[in-house]
Amino acid sequence: MKTIDKIPTGKIGRTGKLVSTGVKIGGNYLKYYGKKAFNPELTRDELDEDNATDIYDGLKSLKGSALKVAQMLSMEKNLLPGAYVEKFSLAQFSVPPLSAPLVRKTFKKYNGAYPEELYDTFATQSVNAASIGQVHKATKEGRKLAVKIQYPGVADSISSDLAMVKPIALKMFNLQAKDSEKYFKEVEGKLLEETDYILEVKQSKEISEACAHIPNLRFPKYYEDLSSERIISMDWMEGIHLSEFAKQNEDEELANKVGQALWDFYMFQIHCLKQVHADPHPGNFLVDKENNLIAIDFGCIKQIPEDFYEPYFSLTDRENLNNKEFFYDKLYELEILNKKDSEKEKEFFSAMFHEMFTMFSTPYQSERFDFTDEKFWKHLTELSEKYSKDPELRRMNGNRGSRHFLYMSRTFFGLYNLLHDLKAKVDIQNFRVYL
Repeated sequence: MKTIDKIPTGKIGRTGKLVSTGVKIGGNYLKYYGKKAFNPELTRDELDEDNATDIYDGLKSLKGSALKVAQMLSMEKNLLPGAYVEKFSLAQFSVPPLSAPLVRKTFKKYNGAYPEELYDTFATQSVNAASIGQVHKATKEGRKLAVKIQYPGVADSISSDLAMVKPIALKMFNLQAKDSEKYFKEVEGKLLEETDYILEVKQSKEISEACAHIPNLRFPKYYEDLSSERIISMDWMEGIHLSEFAKQNEDEELANKVGQALWDFYMFQIHCLKQVHADPHPGNFLVDKENNLIAIDFGCIKQIPEDFYEPYFSLTDRENLNNKEFFYDKLYELEILNKKDSEKEKEFFSAMFHEMFTMFSTPYQSERFDFTDEKFWKHLTELSEKYSKDPELRRMNGNRGSRHFLYMSRTFFGLYNLLHDLKAKVDIQNFRVYL
């Protein structure tokens, strides 16, 4: 794969890259409408493919938060055309790496020494490049290590990147600018945390130790003396990405074993630790030869405050969900409804979120749930399509829900998709034996 010798870090350079991407997209539309004039039956498939390619190509050279947004969107499989999902999913673990000279320069800047001065061996060619950093193999005193290096300028460009992305997000998700600031602050805060590698090492050690007793779950050891604000050194873990395992595995028992470990890991964090690994994409998990699940990235950890946890999870109980008075009370607590809403808005959004909570809580209604259940996935897809095209919703203010919904929804959506890809059946309450 071609390497990158320079990343635009200034606002002007990064804005210019996005502007040139916008020009390409404009050209794609002209080409599409020109063809459609001669062929009215032409679908948008080619347009979506061209746009997805140009957007991804523009973002991958910027890296950082711009590429992270694409990665997040790739997990929303029911909100985007397939071409975007396929292309943006590459941001999870397949983007052009930094060149060897830029790696050494970056390492010297962040750690005060070149990599060959700190490790016994260091491979300047990365083995994995993603949105915020890339990973290299190294050895030290007989230990095999994975060394993650953050791309130059990522932390400094987060605020300006989000400002550029904001108009697109407002339109895509029907948000009103004046009321949506809390959501963008939440994303900005989480992305800034993801660039703080000292915090990531701390979080990694805490969660690894807290979850070490859960069967079929493994974690790398982290080395603080070889880590810094922009560098992380950890054990090299042998395994294949979870997505590769899911594609090649045909053993139902193994799928269930890995799926159960994944489910128990998430439920233990949520219900015991009141915090969660909020980046559940396959690039953050490996499966080893013994079919253990390995969690390798703890940059995005979402704290779950009690005043959100209680109303949110109380609605997984169908008796509560179907109790109109109780349900309305929780909608106000979760900031889905507010006192200024008209009766029409109250009726519309209570019906919408009743459907959404019904869908989200479906696995909780069974002792054992099959994540390949076609009825469940059909419901999920239809619900997404229904509200993404609803003209009534487009006329209303889409700023609904506590800021905590952003990463909690992302967590569950990503978790459900991973379990679906695994074709796993899991015991829903099994995690309670580890509390």
